[in-house]
Amino acid sequence: MWSVVLTPLFFTTTGCDNKKATADDDLSMLVDSDSIAAEEEQAVMPKGADELFDDFFFNFAGNKRLQFKRIQFPLPVYKNGEKVKQLTQNQWEMEYFFMKDGYYTLIFDNAEQMEIVNDTSVVHVVLEKIFLDEKNVKQYVFDNVGGEWMLTAIHTNEMYQNKNASFLDFYQKFATDSAFQAQSINEFVTFTAPDPDDDFSTITGTITPEQWPMFKPGLIPEGVIYNVIYGQQYASDNQKFFVVRGVANGLEIQMTFRKKGLNWKLVKFNS
Repeated sequence: MWSVVLTPLFFTTTGCDNKKATADDDLSMLVDSDSIAAEEEQAVMPKGADELFDDFFFNFAGNKRLQFKRIQFPLPVYKNGEKVKQLTQNQWEMEYFFMKDGYYTLIFDNAEQMEIVNDTSVVHVVLEKIFLDEKNVKQYVFDNVGGEWMLTAIHTNEMYQNKNASFLDFYQKFATDSAFQAQSINEFVTFTAPDPDDDFSTITGTITPEQWPMFKPGLIPEGVIYNVIYGQQYASDNQKFFVVRGVANGLEIQMTFRKKGLNWKLVKFNS
């Protein structure tokens, strides 16, 4: 391995432009709440958007009329496995999820699991809204019913019950505690980043923990993060592939963490 010292790289929500275009490309106005209010009633579900969950979801989260149409009311709500209530249509409030943030996060065991995002055979998806500070996870359950995606239930559970509990507990501290973050950098971290001298190229190298402040991504979400379970099975307790993905702005940051002994360490990141 070789170590590099380059001009600091700053990763912002403008990102690169080589990310595959998806149905969310027309939703950049969602960052502006006034634009949301003006456009949501006029938005129309694109033909074929139900084939992929992501295509459906970006419309669901940005179109109030569509959102109410795609919820199975009365909607059952569970807390720690027990049904606590049913929401009627009049009780539902428009949920924009991460659309106003401009980015969302995903958790996989490895990079290969990301392929499931484009699997048209997926018919059951769970979107997790993870409250790191409050230590609980709100799961929105979606099922493809008769060719149309529908929100069918909401489950709220304590974070320790989650399959990624160990990593989530670690990440909450990693994202908020700079001293802990420095301690959680591997001896050598492999990275790939845009070449500051060539917009169409990338550079690859390794950095040490001392160099991390110069190269770390500028966007490390904290407080509330998301995860989408498309059907990926979490079998590893020792490795997590964490993705920060932009909404209609090309941002993509990928971080690989491995557990070494009792401690999680960042071993690789791409942007």
